[in-house]
Amino acid sequence: MKHHTWRLPDGIDEVLPPDAWALERLRRRVLDLFAAWGYEYVEPPLVEYLDSLLVGSGNDLELQTFRMVDQRSGRMLGIRADMTSQAARIDAASLRSDGPQRLCYAGTVVHANPAGVLESRVPLLAGAELFGATDVEADAEVVSLMVETLRCAGIDDPVIELGHVGLFRGLARAGEFDDALEEAVFGALQRKATADVEELLATARPKPSAAIVRAVLALPDLLGDVGVIDRARTAFGKLPAEIRAALDELQQLATAVAERCDHLTLRFDLCELTGYGYHTGPVFAAYSANFGRAVARGGRYDGVGVAFGRARPATGFDVDLKRLPRSPESSNGAVWAPGLRWVDSERRASLWQAVRELRSNGETVVGALEEGEEACERCDRELVWQKNAWRVQARKQRR
Repeated sequence: MKHHTWRLPDGIDEVLPPDAWALERLRRRVLDLFAAWGYEYVEPPLVEYLDSLLVGSGNDLELQTFRMVDQRSGRMLGIRADMTSQAARIDAASLRSDGPQRLCYAGTVVHANPAGVLESRVPLLAGAELFGATDVEADAEVVSLMVETLRCAGIDDPVIELGHVGLFRGLARAGEFDDALEEAVFGALQRKATADVEELLATARPKPSAAIVRAVLALPDLLGDVGVIDRARTAFGKLPAEIRAALDELQQLATAVAERCDHLTLRFDLCELTGYGYHTGPVFAAYSANFGRAVARGGRYDGVGVAFGRARPATGFDVDLKRLPRSPESSNGAVWAPGLRWVDSERRASLWQAVRELRSNGETVVGALEEGEEACERCDRELVWQKNAWRVQARKQRR
């Protein structure tokens, strides 16, 4: 027989025991946390029509989405690479509510390309989305829930970084950037390439005012502790009101989060524009010393539901549970039970009853499938017939 070495595609991983159980326990703890905060659980489909999946998602998600043709309708289908737009569709079309609506989810998504060299292309995303509330209190609730989610995985001291896409968007609008210039300056800012930004603005037509140029060039350096807000007010002081309002909103969010989360380190990066294609306000990310990049991200994305016939304010976050630390819980072992077939007929009913009672009490019971079969390694106890009853005793090791 020809020997095959079966390999999975690059970036496609499987989770094996006992780690798979540890991951599932983490998923359950996170969902229990979401439920305790009043978030309703939804399970969106793995596959949807492509145009529905990509609503308001920006170019990044479009490049990450696998596509196929639906043989029934002839329309393009996509395998979800994210679940935010699905939650927005559910809020707008399936669970219409006039007031705030809290939804949560936890499921596998598929990426056409990994986010990093060692990252999985099949993340297990858990997230929470809050629809119908515009106040900064909604963003503060979502950030606080993100912090508690990380604490479920033992990350007790995350650093939360806050930004606001409205700052750059307002500068681009005030400077009359066309789409090409806005995209080019955006890319240069993400690279922290100040010289490139300066050159782009110097050759722009129409030429932005000196105040706009100074403000845009200041963005890469506006990162650090709460003092960043005061520095930004100086840099943006004479600019349009919408830019100053974004700074006010960011400071209010920081204050509200600090009131909810004890001993939390807050930092600011006013050049943080992740998700610029669909975020509309504050953005936030969580970092931990043991991870090279953000372990959770979120932000405000008002109006994304307009494509589904109902524009609603929205804010939320998600986290890849596979990237979070998890340790298998200590096992209490298992009980080895003889197979019914090889037990005297008058004892079979009582044996099965004993097995059922042990399992209902939380014990793991493994039954023999062959006569004289050796107990599995995890079984440290066994069911034996003693004094006219089935009793659990320490398993005797065979030599």
